[in-house]
Amino acid sequence: MVKKIAYIFPGQGAQYVGMGRDLYDNCPEAKKVFDEADNIIPDAGIKRLCFEGPLEELTQTANSQVCILVASIAALRVLEPKVKGEGWRVEACAGLSLGELTSLVAAGSINFTDAVKLVRRRGELMEEASMKNPGGMASIIGLQLEHLKDICVHTGSEIANLNCPGQIVISGGKEAVAKCMAMAVEKGAKKAISLKVSGAFHSSLMKEAAEKFRAELEKVTFSAPAIRVISNVTAEEEALPEGIKENLVRQLYSPVRWEESVRKMSREGVEIFFEIGPGKVLKGLLRRIDADLKVYNIETLEDIKKVPRPPKAGSGPNFAKQNLGGTHV
Repeated sequence: MVKKIAYIFPGQGAQYVGMGRDLYDNCPEAKKVFDEADNIIPDAGIKRLCFEGPLEELTQTANSQVCILVASIAALRVLEPKVKGEGWRVEACAGLSLGELTSLVAAGSINFTDAVKLVRRRGELMEEASMKNPGGMASIIGLQLEHLKDICVHTGSEIANLNCPGQIVISGGKEAVAKCMAMAVEKGAKKAISLKVSGAFHSSLMKEAAEKFRAELEKVTFSAPAIRVISNVTAEEEALPEGIKENLVRQLYSPVRWEESVRKMSREGVEIFFEIGPGKVLKGLLRRIDADLKVYNIETLEDIKKVPRPPKAGSGPNFAKQNLGGTHV
């Protein structure tokens, strides 16, 4: 039986100076993606930011989001011929926040040019909202969701990310987040960690940005994805273009239901995930969600070379014995 795989894509925070350089220098498919991105938005300096930084400039929301998308698609374009040639079956795509837009490119729902422009504008709008309504985010470790929801009601903070068992991210105004962190620890949380982000993402403070983003989405043509895409907002597949757009709007101020999205793909037969793009954040989350899932990080040419052939029919039990390098969960 051919193993089903899913493509998953990272969100903001995965960026680092030098991302994508290895593929750019060695793979024509990746070079084409980066060069095209610079032509789409000449004043953004996407290639320069990815390869040279500086980190402070790369980390700015307006820059990091589009740079991560471009680096992720560059890795995907190098990977795709091997996936097709080896006979893997791509069952689904998903991405963490920003990564959902990358997954829509991978699934053929939106073209690369439009995605680059959209994500650049998305980052700019979120940055503007952050300056207008300052806020923050924090990771709460080891507290049940229902308890944390009650604390959020009392403090004015909001649930932002349901990433994996035992880890929930909150968002909101700076004072609200600080109160929530303190109360969470009082109520038994193991840790409350302030995140290094520029704003209260996935909270109601992003609603104005979301409505402005809606106007940008209306300028772009989406089609039904050729590969199923699981939405952050619903943790379900959405195939209708208008539904996809609406989910992308709601995503800016709604919780990211990442754990549910991964469990849905797993229930439907996905056993292997390819985390495509910079960093290994998603691999860590999947390890916490289900230790039996396997993850390949696809970030460098060496990573792609290590991807094995899928097992032949009847060889499923021996799959774990294949050479998975250091990338499996």
